[in-house]
Amino acid sequence: MSTKIDNPADPFKKALGEATRALAGDDELAVTYSADPPGRTNSGVRLPQVSRRMTRAEVMLARGTADSYALRERFHSESTHARYTPNGEVARAIFDCMEQARCEAIGARAMPGVADNLDARLAHETERRGYQGIQAAQDAPMHEAMGYLIRETVTGRELPAAAKNILDLWRGHFADKLGDLEAIGDGLENQSAFAKRAWDIIDRLGYGDQLGDDPDSEDSDELEDQSEEQPEDETGDEGEQDGPEGEDDSEYLPDEMRGEAEEQRQLEVSYEETDADMEQEEGSADDDGMPPPDMPPPQPISDADPNYEVFSQKHDEIVTAEELCEPEELERLRDYLDKQLEPLKGAASRLANRLQRRLMAQQSRAWEFDREEGILDAGRLARVVANPTTPLSFKVEKDAEFRDTVVSLLIDNSGSMRGRPISIAAISADVLARTLERCQVKVEILGFTTRAWKGGQSREDWLHQGRPANPGRLNDLRHIIYKPADAPWRRARRNLGLMMREGLLKENIDGEALEWAYRRLAGRPEQRRILMVISDGAPVDDSTLSVNPSTYLERHLRDVIEMVEKKGNVELLAIGIGHDVTRYYKRAVTITDAEQLAGTITEQLAALFDTDPKASARAESRARSRRGRAA
Repeated sequence: MSTKIDNPADPFKKALGEATRALAGDDELAVTYSADPPGRTNSGVRLPQVSRRMTRAEVMLARGTADSYALRERFHSESTHARYTPNGEVARAIFDCMEQARCEAIGARAMPGVADNLDARLAHETERRGYQGIQAAQDAPMHEAMGYLIRETVTGRELPAAAKNILDLWRGHFADKLGDLEAIGDGLENQSAFAKRAWDIIDRLGYGDQLGDDPDSEDSDELEDQSEEQPEDETGDEGEQDGPEGEDDSEYLPDEMRGEAEEQRQLEVSYEETDADMEQEEGSADDDGMPPPDMPPPQPISDADPNYEVFSQKHDEIVTAEELCEPEELERLRDYLDKQLEPLKGAASRLANRLQRRLMAQQSRAWEFDREEGILDAGRLARVVANPTTPLSFKVEKDAEFRDTVVSLLIDNSGSMRGRPISIAAISADVLARTLERCQVKVEILGFTTRAWKGGQSREDWLHQGRPANPGRLNDLRHIIYKPADAPWRRARRNLGLMMREGLLKENIDGEALEWAYRRLAGRPEQRRILMVISDGAPVDDSTLSVNPSTYLERHLRDVIEMVEKKGNVELLAIGIGHDVTRYYKRAVTITDAEQLAGTITEQLAALFDTDPKASARAESRARSRRGRAA
């Protein structure tokens, strides 16, 4: 008697789990399948969900993801990796991509089937990120291109089209800086030897200043011991020890650095003279009996964290879409967006109608009776007819709660949103604005990115000032107003096309963007204010993170979220695209595919307007089931 299998995908999942454990060399490795993004768990790996249909695409994606994690489990040592990980953000990103390429290349060279699986996964990931549409090197991630170069050189296999496009944009630069890399495949199993080669490559690419101290330097410990044992009388007086650029030290500096040391010394002297003059002026004012004027303390950059620093704000900008793009180009980009919307027009219309029905259903009239003025209550006229001395009764309509509401949509305009995610985000904003406007709810659409990659003019100013330590945020912000809350949709419709513009999407500094959007909402006259954030990753800015603590931007984002949620005058919720934002926001949902974004926005907003807690719970349950079906 044969046993009926409930899910045809179960045998495949079981076989893939066994193969993953065998390839990883770990019989205890837990292999699970989920609609959440793939990743490492405490006890194993989480793979993409495989549906009952078991299409070739999802089967190959599950195999490739499983092989990638298994190979890293087998050939990667976290302690060795931590020993050689560079300090700077850019160097660390290159190093991580090269290490991942090393692990996968070992398996690809030995097993052609594994190589096919890895190619399928790489093709899926690069197409999902929109890499096939990038046309300029400055818009392409260099660290990813370096990993692709290692994979291509070591395995000899042709890269998927989207990955090849990224590598081709950087290939000339790599050839000029690195030359021939054929020998990098020798001794690939030795992680420490490969890490040293990676350091050499990063140095030749121009990021040697981000590597940090050489962990294999034999005399580093000796130098530390000598400095500790050196007697005080050999190092001069205490004043000379305070700075590394004292008079006695400058003669040992190289010629190109001696001038900089002299300029720095003169600058310090001028600062000391200025301080002395200021103290003298203050003293004379006190002697005359006139206290110095009270100067207001400088306002902090961030209300959420007074210690949050920004090197320069003079290059930041808050602009409208019309300021960034000519009207003719905006029309062209909007036409392009409409073509993207064409296949989804039916679904978008259904979502808009569903949201409108949900909101309009709550506009059912509610009345307050027995009022002295208002609309005559015809239902109680019989009492007046029966007893003419009875006063007339009036009724007044109650206002629906959400009529005095404003919704702000803050969209991540970072480079990782390029391609399908940003198109879906723009389409969702289109549907949301049109629908809520019909229901007399005002909508504001904002975007955030930076003006340049890797610092822009702020970084140039920082370099010219001698690279002061801990400069804080080190990039030029660009906050974009696509649609003000008071502007009708017909006037702002074409502005959403700007999101399709090549070169607009760059870095993302979420904390300051969230605080900017919050301040705009907090100043609105509406009684209810809702802020919805759409993002696909944690805050990332290579220039800032390379010279500040690695958690600098993320910590500020958490502080801003805590401030907004604690004040309570703005309702905050977030939607993460392929990124778990629940670790930041109390009210958040994560989706694995941008295609789910419009439906998720609809359910989340509808749940907010549901005054019945049970109805809100049902809306959240429907959203989860929809995400499960899509997976």
